[in-house]
Amino acid sequence: MNAIEYMQQELQTLKEHSNLRRLPQMTHDGRTVLADGRRMLNLSSNDYLGLAADRKLREEFLQTLTPDTFQPTSSSSRLLTGNFGVYEELETELATLFGTEAALVFNSGYHANTGILPAVSDAQTLILADKLVHASIIDGIRLSAARCIRYRHNDLAQLERLLEQHHAAYRQLIIVTESIFSMDGDQADLTTLVHLKKRYPNVLLYVDEAHAFGVRGTHGLGCAEESGCIRDIDFLVGTFGKAAASAGAYIACCRTIREYLVNRMRTFIFTTALPPTSIAWTLFIVRKLAGMQDRRKHLASISRMLREALQAKGYDCPSVSHIVPLVVGPSADTVLRAEMLQRHGFYALPVRPPTVPEGTSRIRFSLTADIEEREIEEIIQYIFI
Repeated sequence: MNAIEYMQQELQTLKEHSNLRRLPQMTHDGRTVLADGRRMLNLSSNDYLGLAADRKLREEFLQTLTPDTFQPTSSSSRLLTGNFGVYEELETELATLFGTEAALVFNSGYHANTGILPAVSDAQTLILADKLVHASIIDGIRLSAARCIRYRHNDLAQLERLLEQHHAAYRQLIIVTESIFSMDGDQADLTTLVHLKKRYPNVLLYVDEAHAFGVRGTHGLGCAEESGCIRDIDFLVGTFGKAAASAGAYIACCRTIREYLVNRMRTFIFTTALPPTSIAWTLFIVRKLAGMQDRRKHLASISRMLREALQAKGYDCPSVSHIVPLVVGPSADTVLRAEMLQRHGFYALPVRPPTVPEGTSRIRFSLTADIEEREIEEIIQYIFI
């Protein structure tokens, strides 16, 4: 069997198990998508605050551009000729908002998570990572020279034992977690994680706020702001591609970590920087996040409605956020359930292995602030048909 025949066989196996993926063909129209001849409310977007669909915001931003300020490419890495002033303006804004010494912007959340850990770790590093961290974090760990132990999801008693057992054997230990987890919508206990970290001088804490930035906290800075522990987190990472309706990612950190990453982080050094106009849009949005508390409150309210409806019907729903999973089980059944919702006008997608473990395929409702309460009531009605 040659390589192509092997690939064809693997694809056929995926198809037989209802796990074959295809790129969807669709047209976006505000809160809705047009696909397969149907207009559907988008329940699978990470546009958590509804900003990507906000035409008035785009119009306001476009008023700030001229042919001279519209810069569609950086044409270089930031260490060569790509370090436009707007990057440093955004990083200064982020450091001020977070109250940290520094911040650094990356091209994507994937770049951040695959680049930071390999840069700051070595063979004398032990990474203790939550079992359910994102694939990008797992890839970053694999690219590093560190040893890694994955502790049971949110099992901080096990993490405490691992810290006690290993802290003296390594130069440094790095605890790695998300704040809001992308598949179950549940949340890490950042307060306890900070407490555990502070027990040992050689323990650092890495928190990925991808699904919390913009959504949680009085100023939209995430769960760390909500928990009052921003300055106790060594690597506070988040993305602009979700609630902030843009592209890229950031780390809020001390000056030493920032300078170290600029010199050692391969996914920062060896890549063309994001277009300056994209960075300008991000800065435009970041400056507005503090004033979007009404959107955050509405999102929290409709999310609670859907979670409580699922729990009332006996579904195990661990979510405490705007990511609300309906765990169906078998992939084939999950695909059928998603197709039923789409027929009724709701673009909900099945999440299947390898993204989630076998037997836990689910509909992942990714709610946004521009969804109305009556639409949540309709979704609930069709879920339980």
